[in-house]
Amino acid sequence: MRFPLFASLLIATLIAASCSGDSDPSDSAADTQSDDPAEPDDVDVPEPDPDPEPEPEPDSDATTVATFNTRASGGQVMITGADAGSTVELRSDTGASIQSAEVDDLGNLIFRRVAPAAGYVVADISADPVAVSEPFDLAADDEHPDAEFYESQTLAEGLNYIEMRDGTTLAATVRFPDGAGDGPFPTVVEYSGYDPADPDEEEPTIGIYRQLGYATVGVNMRGSGCSGGAFSFFDPVQSIDGYDVIEAVAAQDWVEFGHVGMVGISYSGISQLFVAATQPPNLAAITAISVIEDTYRSTLYPGGIYNNGFAKSWADSRQGSNEAYGQEWVEREVADGDASCDANQLLRSQNNDLDQLSADNRFYDPSFMDALSPRTFIDRIDVPVFLAGAWQDEQTGGRFATMLDNFTNAPVLKVQLYNGAHADSLGPESLFSAVEFLDVYVARRTPILSPFMRLGASLLYGAVFGTEGLTIPEDRFTSLEEAKEVIESELPVRILLEMGSNPDALGGPAPRTELAVASWPPPAAVATTFLLGAGGSLSDSGVAAAGFESFIVNEARSQELTKTADETADGERDANEFDNLAWSALADTEALVYDTERFDEDVLLAGSGSVKLWLAADHDDADLQVTISEIRPDGQEMYVQSGWLRASHRASDTGAVDPDEIHTHLEADFTPLPPGEFTEVDVEIFPAAHIFRAGSRLRLTVDSPGATRNLWAFDVVAADGGDIILSLGDDTPSAVTLPLMTGLGADVIAPGLPTCGATRSQPCRPAADWVNQNAALG
Repeated sequence: MRFPLFASLLIATLIAASCSGDSDPSDSAADTQSDDPAEPDDVDVPEPDPDPEPEPEPDSDATTVATFNTRASGGQVMITGADAGSTVELRSDTGASIQSAEVDDLGNLIFRRVAPAAGYVVADISADPVAVSEPFDLAADDEHPDAEFYESQTLAEGLNYIEMRDGTTLAATVRFPDGAGDGPFPTVVEYSGYDPADPDEEEPTIGIYRQLGYATVGVNMRGSGCSGGAFSFFDPVQSIDGYDVIEAVAAQDWVEFGHVGMVGISYSGISQLFVAATQPPNLAAITAISVIEDTYRSTLYPGGIYNNGFAKSWADSRQGSNEAYGQEWVEREVADGDASCDANQLLRSQNNDLDQLSADNRFYDPSFMDALSPRTFIDRIDVPVFLAGAWQDEQTGGRFATMLDNFTNAPVLKVQLYNGAHADSLGPESLFSAVEFLDVYVARRTPILSPFMRLGASLLYGAVFGTEGLTIPEDRFTSLEEAKEVIESELPVRILLEMGSNPDALGGPAPRTELAVASWPPPAAVATTFLLGAGGSLSDSGVAAAGFESFIVNEARSQELTKTADETADGERDANEFDNLAWSALADTEALVYDTERFDEDVLLAGSGSVKLWLAADHDDADLQVTISEIRPDGQEMYVQSGWLRASHRASDTGAVDPDEIHTHLEADFTPLPPGEFTEVDVEIFPAAHIFRAGSRLRLTVDSPGATRNLWAFDVVAADGGDIILSLGDDTPSAVTLPLMTGLGADVIAPGLPTCGATRSQPCRPAADWVNQNAALG
């Protein structure tokens, strides 16, 4: 689904990446000879020699030189041209077997997750004699080609093929600014597994930058589009390829200053984190928007529960599109005689099965998943970083903010955080802040937008988001030196509040107010604990009523989505769907609800939270959802944020979850619920920022997962109709802990409540007077 021109709701979540499914080696057996035929009676048969010469033993070590091809890079060894169905073995320089598997019907095989080493060989152990490749090396990820490798490649306007260090070529479409001559130009790269290299259809993001005077290069990742190789989600080799792409592009004589920036949302935003961590010398800055921090925890398995909504649909989409000739533009290029594109489809038979990989990785394996989780490697990024994203992102989630303090080596870090949807990072505030950032660090020019572009952009935004009044931020600087000094002196984290409720652009991605802070969560946010009490109370007094309360599991809710409440006249969804989502009411017995007293002052929630529950269930596992909302003085309940957990995944790094800790999700820590016992289970609440107005109450809802995200659904455990019981009181103090700020002024707290039906991705529903169901024990 695409927004015209400016916004592109590109599907972008992380699915588990490639791993090597090794099959057992099979030894070939020598054929045995048949019995000798009977001799005729009239033939003299010689007497046997009493001392016969021994028959020579077959040479079990005899080999021949293999005729198949091998390539190695980024933890992969690729074999093409082997005999279909043969068994091949990867061997170390000592002859030890590392991996073995069967070659596919096209003669292809890829060994993945191979350690760097010298002297590898690949042997066809089905052949007689065994066919062995010439020795080859697999370099470490930080061993790079000399500059001459990149300088020898020439890229021109149109579709090109950039050679990677292993000989694989990636499709790359170069576009110059209209009417700007031959350059040099400031240059940006978009890199993803969608179709940025399509020469006939320009991706919206790079199209914007080209209109602003940048040369753009759209590059398809390995195994996608017209690029060679096989596809999986962020194979390590794709990061190494990204290094090669940046250096090859930066070496072109039409690239100004000999360096480039990176742009893109979602997939092409996340890819920037992977590529920047390889530290290409000529990468100048990145603008990573709508990203994740952890493939497993952010999107694929939130709380250890498989996301069979967006995550599965994304995997299915990538699986189909990245098959050989799986994209329309690829078929078109091949039909037009592009032999490189045609040849590059060969290895698609080795694409990973993304659905199967998701199923195989229902627990977090650090040896595999750490490499797919930006939080583990963004400390290696050493260029200026601009990052933006939404708390309620219906695709990538909103957990990305938990990694912000890991950008320890970025010389400049600028972050924008806000309520809203996935594509809102292409709204006026975030997009043109990113443009300003790249103008300074890539183009090295004063950030100034022409009046014509400013007017045109405002009109387009109005059409895209269905609201008038969306304007482009005013130019702030008169010189490059001033721009650089101001940007680097401003507080790094900018929190945009109540997006959609700006009265000048109601429903659009524009904030009412904002708050700049030195870090996330804000240093002034105080962890505040509220105890859950019998009867539905949330108390910060340290005292709560004891009792037992329960709710009934509803599996069907796991597939319920918060779809748009608006429809066009012909029954289609409103294009501006995230300003007014439909949030369904809960059945009386299917949730437990706890409310604070009314706040006597305005309070800002800013950070991640956690909920400690003492629970028992009539099954050995339970899937939980906890939701924070605001019960407003006008009788409406406004959604804020949620968190999820499978109870058997409750183990955490420190034994208790707080905003700085995470559940391990390790298979070794998997622990079913003990029957008939109350057990402490701590549920993480994803980060958020929301103002609770004086006179409002904060509500915590505990129920079955589902019905709080526009695209997320959950593959829950089979426990429909079962009871989950909470124990409340001094001996089992169930509680919620949230980071809260008070004492904020009128520059942060706008007068009046944000508008229900306009505040982006924060739907409202009538606030129900709730009575929890008492649980009868024994």
